[in-house]
Amino acid sequence: MFLGESKAKGTKEVKYLTKGTVARWLGGKGYGFIKCEDGKEVFVHNSDIMGKSSLKDGERVEFEVTDTGRGPRAVKVKPISE
Repeated sequence: MFLGESKAKGTKEVKYLTKGTVARWLGGKGYGFIKCEDGKEVFVHNSDIMGKSSLKDGERVEFEVTDTGRGPRAVKVKPISE
């Protein structure tokens, strides 16, 4: 689902909503990586998780993907139950 576009520092930031599974969570460092349904991995920081402060490997999540200029990043991350 496409959510919108904005320009930041001359680059285009594209946001879309998707689901995925936490591939690696480095709790001591406060970040990890989520594997999207399309197979790509995106970075996630604990400050971008809604309602809790960390994730677990294998946990299913829903999130928005933004392009930070340094690569894709998951924001507004919400655990889901299926």
